[in-house]
Amino acid sequence: MTALVTGKSCRKTDFQAFIRILRREIGLDGFAFAMALSVGGGLALRELWAVHDSVPEQPEVLSQHTESFTSFSPSQKTFITNMISSSFGMILLQAGRRRSYRLRQELLSPIVTLPLIPPTPTPESRIRVSDTLDLTLLLLVRAADSLLQTFIRRTALVKDVGTTRASQEQGTEAATILTSRIDAFVFWASSARIMWCFFYKPERLPKSYVKWIATLANLDGRVIQTLQLLREGNWSYIKGSPANSAVLAGLSRELGYNTSWGDPTMLPAYGGIVADAAWKTLGVKNRRGVGGIPCEIVHGSIGSSLGLEGSCMANSLIRGVMAFLEAIAIYLPAHLIPVLLTRPHILLNLHRALTTLFGVVRSATFLSTFVSLYWFVVCVTRSLVLARLFPWISHDFWDGPFGCIFAGSLMCGSSIWIETGRRRGEMALYVLPRAVRACLPDALLRKRSKIARLIERIVFVISFSTLVTAAIHQPYTLRGLSRWTLSFILNGFRTNLWKEKQRDPRRLDTQHSSSKDLTTSGIDTSSSNIP
Repeated sequence: MTALVTGKSCRKTDFQAFIRILRREIGLDGFAFAMALSVGGGLALRELWAVHDSVPEQPEVLSQHTESFTSFSPSQKTFITNMISSSFGMILLQAGRRRSYRLRQELLSPIVTLPLIPPTPTPESRIRVSDTLDLTLLLLVRAADSLLQTFIRRTALVKDVGTTRASQEQGTEAATILTSRIDAFVFWASSARIMWCFFYKPERLPKSYVKWIATLANLDGRVIQTLQLLREGNWSYIKGSPANSAVLAGLSRELGYNTSWGDPTMLPAYGGIVADAAWKTLGVKNRRGVGGIPCEIVHGSIGSSLGLEGSCMANSLIRGVMAFLEAIAIYLPAHLIPVLLTRPHILLNLHRALTTLFGVVRSATFLSTFVSLYWFVVCVTRSLVLARLFPWISHDFWDGPFGCIFAGSLMCGSSIWIETGRRRGEMALYVLPRAVRACLPDALLRKRSKIARLIERIVFVISFSTLVTAAIHQPYTLRGLSRWTLSFILNGFRTNLWKEKQRDPRRLDTQHSSSKDLTTSGIDTSSSNIP
């Protein structure tokens, strides 16, 4: 699209590439048709099953088979039919992605090849992740959350059968509090794994996600490369690393400092008096009592215009402010677009408009706190507190994978408590698929592995069927994006998620249950069922 607007021609952005993308996604083995087959096929099979159940009684010879076939509950029938349809949808989708990959390789392959020179293997060529893995993990996480919500609500509400409305509300409140705490824990654990992998295992994360984190972190790639070399043992304060000494030396020179500030053979490995003598020789003034890379090199150019490039506090605050401004640009459309598409009239109400604006500021504050807290903990670990308390511990540890980076990764996720409970849950569900992907073994990530492909199909089918079944029979267990998307797919423009109320979760699996409805501040699942 950029080429069409600017008039510049490029192989990847010309009109033919745009047409290829449309053919890939709209074709019979594209995403749109695969999802339509999975959803529509399941609904069609369910209708056929209903027609079969409405047929008059069969002869005695077939009575036993017919009885076993019709003994399934409505939710079980929905699950089974969607398993069948989504199996074909997943096969089509994977076939389409393999075909697209082959075509892409043919377009990018060189015209002249040298068979006598073997190609150098790269990490990406050794382990190429399945193109449908991110979608599968997304469905898996959303399906698991649906099951968890079912368990939490039934556990909290089952003891209140036949009791007063106040007791029922207490059970609902207890379920909400428990869900909020689980969401916070999931986000904390997921963000810790993601941030650690960003520095040391970026190939385990989606490329677009790594690029987004790198933009937000605003950290020079040579610092990240040094951290990776330090983890591999190819860059050390103790042993020295002449082969890789130029990595940070070049960055030091670009920032206007002596190249020795980035040379591991010149930097002190330990703190104390020895470090002070080394810093006096190198001309570093603000690392008294500690060793390691000078703060000016790690902070980069942040605060240099104010003369604060060596201040850890200023570095954290300035990065927090920069992240806040970037987050405003991210969250303002995220909060306003759903309102403009569904309830634009509420923006005419000053109170509602201010509430929406406050939500934007709150989300931006969360993200900026995430960034500034990460940097502050890193500085506390390697410069301000811990490294000063234990000067006999080498900076090979403090700057290693279980030092300052590990501490920052553990602490930054606590900023999730700034967000509201609803947003907290959505953020947890957003980062969890990426954290799960970062934890998968390489054997399951290999695209050419038939076992991995089969496992992915099974996970996709079960997760997809669980979500569709929940959307039809238990929509109160779905949250956020999955709830809105499936409700819109199944009900179209008739869905209205903001005026619905929830039914009693204890009645959802048995339509003939005699229990009373439990009213909670949520969604009415009756309007989410297919007519």
